[in-house]
Amino acid sequence: MAKDINLSSRTPLLLLLCFTTLTEAVWLTIPSKGTKCMSEEIQTHVVVLADYYVVADDVQGHQLQTISAKVTSPYGNNLHQNENVTHGQFAFTTTESGNYVACFWVNNKHQEGGGETTISLEWKTGIHAKDWDSVARKEKIEGVELELRKLEGAVEAIRDNLIYLKNREAEMREVSETTNARVAWFSIFSLGICILVSGLQLWFLKRFFRKKKLI
Repeated sequence: MAKDINLSSRTPLLLLLCFTTLTEAVWLTIPSKGTKCMSEEIQTHVVVLADYYVVADDVQGHQLQTISAKVTSPYGNNLHQNENVTHGQFAFTTTESGNYVACFWVNNKHQEGGGETTISLEWKTGIHAKDWDSVARKEKIEGVELELRKLEGAVEAIRDNLIYLKNREAEMREVSETTNARVAWFSIFSLGICILVSGLQLWFLKRFFRKKKLI
């Protein structure tokens, strides 16, 4: 990623608990200088598919602005990188739990214009990323049976997501309890230091006054 790119602004994707059969694309407006990022918190072993392209506004005969894209895992691993393109795709299966970030920026060098650029991003995860047409052909199912299979997959995804949220809540509760215990011990230690210092001050002052024969 270019060094002169400004600090990115992130727009978190809402975690979907209600699954639908349609996935709408999100339009992002990329500034002429800087990046635009989207992130989603995803658990492990989830398939992610995405398709992005530059939206052709009124370019008046000029070529489309090219963009660069980079996708990173929660631990900073590079999962996808593409430069100087108007269209791209990426797909991966998550191996880490956390925020997966997709960042886009405009390639201004050797290009006319320099204004904002709009891209369309279709981001599919889990049940949305499954190729149901292939499943239907392979298992020879259609109609109501296929819709029931989709609903079954949605229910399983919701269950897995609830288990993931429950585990995360347990981890955060454990961290909170550990932090509270450390704060309590630190408070007791600080109080002990204050009492010790106060006692030493009284002892020093008493000794000083006795030495000066003031008491």
